[in-house]
Amino acid sequence: MSAPKGLARALAVARLAIALALLPQVLDWRSPFLASIRVWAFIALLAIPLAIMVAEIRVLRRSATRGDRVLSLATSTLAMLGLVCVLGFEAQFRWMRYEVLRADPALLERLGRHIVVGYRDIDELNALLERRAIAGVFLTTRNVRGRDAAAIRREIADMQHVRRRQGLPGLLIATDQEGGVVSRLSPPLTARHKASADRRAAVADYAAAQARDLADLGVNVNLAPVVDLDHGIANPGDRLTRISTRAISADPHVVTEVAEAYCAHLSENGVRCTLKHFPGLGRVFEDTHLHSADLVLPPSELAGSDWLPFRALMRRDDVIVMLGHARLTALDRERPASFSPQVVHGLLRTDWGYDGLLMTDDFSMGAVTGSPEGIGGGSVEALNAGVDLILVSYDADQFYVVMHALIGAQRAGALREEPLQQSDQRLAKAWTNAWAR
Repeated sequence: MSAPKGLARALAVARLAIALALLPQVLDWRSPFLASIRVWAFIALLAIPLAIMVAEIRVLRRSATRGDRVLSLATSTLAMLGLVCVLGFEAQFRWMRYEVLRADPALLERLGRHIVVGYRDIDELNALLERRAIAGVFLTTRNVRGRDAAAIRREIADMQHVRRRQGLPGLLIATDQEGGVVSRLSPPLTARHKASADRRAAVADYAAAQARDLADLGVNVNLAPVVDLDHGIANPGDRLTRISTRAISADPHVVTEVAEAYCAHLSENGVRCTLKHFPGLGRVFEDTHLHSADLVLPPSELAGSDWLPFRALMRRDDVIVMLGHARLTALDRERPASFSPQVVHGLLRTDWGYDGLLMTDDFSMGAVTGSPEGIGGGSVEALNAGVDLILVSYDADQFYVVMHALIGAQRAGALREEPLQQSDQRLAKAWTNAWAR
């Protein structure tokens, strides 16, 4: 084989390899993992297959061997498949979005009061606000980067003005300001950890200062504290959860003491705290941001350790409990705890008699999107089980998938009315007791 022919064959094989490598991406084109680069990813997933197809057309026009033609046709077919998939999935999403934005306003309001969303585009968020389609907004680093406190305060005030004009309860304005490695509003807010021999005094000083800062911005829900216990589990592949770097202590009594003081001072300033991540991530090795994870201990053992802070602090009427996405295998081997009927309705609502607010962790996470139910089916099951608030924070586009599924379930009679009514009552009570200050 001459050098030019050898080079041509190598390039043909390379194009085939690229087309094959693109398939997993195009088949999961709407994955939340692409949220931060979606525009560029869309351009690339259109341009690369088109370039491959143009190259293969040139090959077929030349007097190529039978083998070259077979290789070229295979590559062209794969490239065309990728192109069709990307366009098809994008068209499907656009149709979902179209149907959601044009749905009955009363239905959007009824279902939207159970969803808290993050945002990347303020105009997109404003469209949802005008349609009364959400209960709250999640602020994170991308929403405050390069902005001062005054600008953020004005933006939140504008959001709440829309709600007052609509005659609706104010929005839940949530953030993730734990104060350590997870501090989504720093800057402009600053951490104020101070060393002190008096643990309770140190926590009180820090919580009071943080609560004033959050309340001054207009934030009324903080997704903290972490009450998972630190069991020292280290997963080298865990880049996102890292509970050992965020947990308060390995001692459940210390965790309870610190978390209770923290929640009390937030509450005094009109900011509701969030206990996370039930049933506990301290013993979980896998990272639920990326894929499924299991908590395999029996409830009897968890009740004497990991669940002690939750049980103690859930007696307060000013907390939210965040449901994590690990599967509590002793109760439900199939579903994440965040939408498991056995965990939510069976354990928390029935066995423990908990009548406070339950919020899911971000439904954009891989443990949910990769589950058999997916983010849409999981949302329906969550509300049916007794969850009050579904968080969709990292990938705001997933709101439309969630809402489309809920609307479809409502119309099909698959969304149970009794849990929805009970949740509405819990939300109304919470607003009256805390957020209406």
